[in-house]
Amino acid sequence: MNITQITGIAASVGTGLYLLPQLVKLFKEKKSEQLSIGMMAVLLVGLILWILYGVQKKDMIIIISNAVSLGLNIAIITLTIKYSKKNH
Repeated sequence: MNITQITGIAASVGTGLYLLPQLVKLFKEKKSEQLSIGMMAVLLVGLILWILYGVQKKDMIIIISNAVSLGLNIAIITLTIKYSKKNH
């Protein structure tokens, strides 16, 4: 494993988990009014495009890290919709 691969993995872990604190907060508080569903939708499209790019490049680091982010993003969007309906 070379320094480029190590850097890619480290960056992937950081960006792959950046949504985790938001998901935990949303799950604990069960409140979603402070979260922009529009921003999450734009991020969703971007993550899908990154995964497609990773598939085309055959780069597992890009695919896996963005797939993790995509899963977290979908969970956040789902909870945001769930908790916004519950509160209204």
